[in-house]
Amino acid sequence: MKRILGTGWEIQSAGGLTGDAYIAEKDGKRLFLKRNTSPFLAVLSAEGIVPKLVWTKRMENGDVITAQEWLEGRELTAGEMAGKPVAELLRRIHGSQELLHMLMRLGKKPLNPMEAQKVLEEELFEQFGKEWPIGVKEALTFFESFLPAVCDQQMAVCHGDLNHHNLILTVTDQVYLIDWDNAMIADPAADIGIMLRTYVPPAQWPSWLEAYGIADEKLLIPRMFWYLLLDALRYVIWHSKRNDEFELEKRLRDLRLLNSQIVQLTSNGLKNKMQ
Repeated sequence: MKRILGTGWEIQSAGGLTGDAYIAEKDGKRLFLKRNTSPFLAVLSAEGIVPKLVWTKRMENGDVITAQEWLEGRELTAGEMAGKPVAELLRRIHGSQELLHMLMRLGKKPLNPMEAQKVLEEELFEQFGKEWPIGVKEALTFFESFLPAVCDQQMAVCHGDLNHHNLILTVTDQVYLIDWDNAMIADPAADIGIMLRTYVPPAQWPSWLEAYGIADEKLLIPRMFWYLLLDALRYVIWHSKRNDEFELEKRLRDLRLLNSQIVQLTSNGLKNKMQ
């Protein structure tokens, strides 16, 4: 790593699960370095979604190192996620044809809802047989009923892991969305559902969606709950396969809470939520 940077640079780990991220500093200048980042980073940088890409270099062993400018800032708080800047940033991402074309060139296929539902149902039956945990069958019933709403929707690049730790606010009030390892091509409702359920009180959904650019989308809520259920059920299967009882029970509690939220919205009239 030091051979690529040259003399005088101090390098330290930036943490993370993979250990492939570093901070380099020299004469007051800082760079964020990462090993084997996807070429998708270049387009994200050009679109202003992530901090500027300074250079890309290939090492002798074939690894590719990317360097991004280091910006002074902080993570957004959970309370700040409901603000207009996040809604506007997501609108830019979901509307970017450049991001979509690049991700498709890299071999990413759009999520097929019918295929995803078929695979999920097969995995549920394989994992649980006739003894399904409480809440799973109810969730699957909702999941199947929402399928027509998600078919034939316009696809976009979705982040896939929206949480406040991945949104950075700089000292110049610029907001960036980082950590794109779970990027996918899907209905924007996949990202929107995580945002609304996790960070935005239901009473503020209409104003948040207005900032995003949706004035009246009656099919949005069934679409976003389909993706939320897909994610929740996948986690249930994941932890069940690994016999992780503690995490499995946490995911099942969250799934049952999600079912309750769907029942509440259904009883109030899904279409009225958007009015």
